[in-house]
Amino acid sequence: PIVELPGESHVVRTGLGATAKAGRAKRRKPLLAFAQLSDVHVVDAQSPTRLEDKDGLDSPRSPSACRPQEVLSGHVADAMVREINAIGSGPVTGRSLAFAIQTGDNSDSTQYNEIRWNIDVLDGETVRVDSGDLTKYEGVMDQDPAFYDTMFWHPDGTPAGKTDDDYRATYGFPTIPGLLDAARQPFEAEGLAMPWYAAMGNHDGLWQGQFGVTDSLRAKAIGSVKSTSKGDRTITPDPDRRLLERVEWVQEHFTTTSTPVGHGFTEQNLTDETAYYTFDQGKVRFIVLNTVAEFSDKGDLDPTQLNWLKAQLGASRRKLVVVASHHPLASFAERTLADRISRLLASYDNVIAWVNGHTHTNNIWSHPRKEKGKVVGGFWEINTASHIDWPQQSRLLEVTDNKDGTVSIFATMVDHGGPVVSVEDVDLANPVQLAGLSRLLAANDWQERDKSRRGKRSDRNVELLVPAPKFLR
Repeated sequence: PIVELPGESHVVRTGLGATAKAGRAKRRKPLLAFAQLSDVHVVDAQSPTRLEDKDGLDSPRSPSACRPQEVLSGHVADAMVREINAIGSGPVTGRSLAFAIQTGDNSDSTQYNEIRWNIDVLDGETVRVDSGDLTKYEGVMDQDPAFYDTMFWHPDGTPAGKTDDDYRATYGFPTIPGLLDAARQPFEAEGLAMPWYAAMGNHDGLWQGQFGVTDSLRAKAIGSVKSTSKGDRTITPDPDRRLLERVEWVQEHFTTTSTPVGHGFTEQNLTDETAYYTFDQGKVRFIVLNTVAEFSDKGDLDPTQLNWLKAQLGASRRKLVVVASHHPLASFAERTLADRISRLLASYDNVIAWVNGHTHTNNIWSHPRKEKGKVVGGFWEINTASHIDWPQQSRLLEVTDNKDGTVSIFATMVDHGGPVVSVEDVDLANPVQLAGLSRLLAANDWQERDKSRRGKRSDRNVELLVPAPKFLR
């Protein structure tokens, strides 16, 4: 079961040449508060392009392409929006949240319907996370006896003449009759009560987060054949499952009922077919990167974007700079490139943080700058867990000028608004309760039992100190 405990206090972290001076709480001036959402992974669980047929080839067999909670991804996104709206301000400074930013993998596999569901949840539209035949679920978790596979969880139970699935027989998962039908019902999303911005992740730009889109994949996505470990299954085709090119994915952010139109992306991005940009919030400039490689799930930055980054840094010397992207430096394919970018950012005394996701784990890394062997500055890399896997968290971030030659970045974990529920008592007609059920399923997913996605204590609620740049001193 999930239990509810008090929130954690903020651990003070130094190490970049700034000391935690007494009395700074009384002196500090709030500069900015905002929310970070990452790896929402709104999933079309019935898509023909999913890799459930490949899992039967694994040794040992693993249902890694199908999490038990994936059918509730849209409900979790809405519950997170509701919680961020309810909080409304930074818990340390009390400053109103100026905006939210999604740091990639907002959709699961660059499908049109997935990114539309994601945008519509944040916009506060009516959302129905369903595709194909809207009268029934057509995926590996259903009870079709011809394609019943014990490798996957079947919440409606076991078809006649079949054995219980591994999730129930081995790991104690329950039956929850009606869950698949409940997950497919329309619900009214609340919508963020603030502007929001987006960065592209590898699952937004690549099929299954790893592969470029080909003509054969495009045909498969909108087709009627779903490959399973039991053979090819005929399902209802859906043109809204079409796979998007990068520029098409960016274009969708201009079809919105919230602000800013484009959600950070500009007409220049559409013209140049790029997905990186900047925006300002008071004394803070955000440089949003596209770290998606042409192939593979690793991070990358091509020479053109790297030169653009250098130009933006040079033009931002009178601002505090926060970089945002999907991949952390630890997930870049080329270690030499990651080290080069780290040194570049650390060389600017006004770059204070890099906010990212991808790992589905809470991490915070320091990137120090040294002069004559002494640490004199640098930046913090703030890596935040996902909505799709346990612990299903986001972060609130607050920036303060401590008026003593230091700047603090407060990072606070946020659990989404889905309540603590039990399998026996969950109301399947309540979308927010379904989000609570998703958290319970995610916490019990046996594939995750060896993961430590919550991170260490010092990766969660923290106060990160950096020396103030010259223009603040």
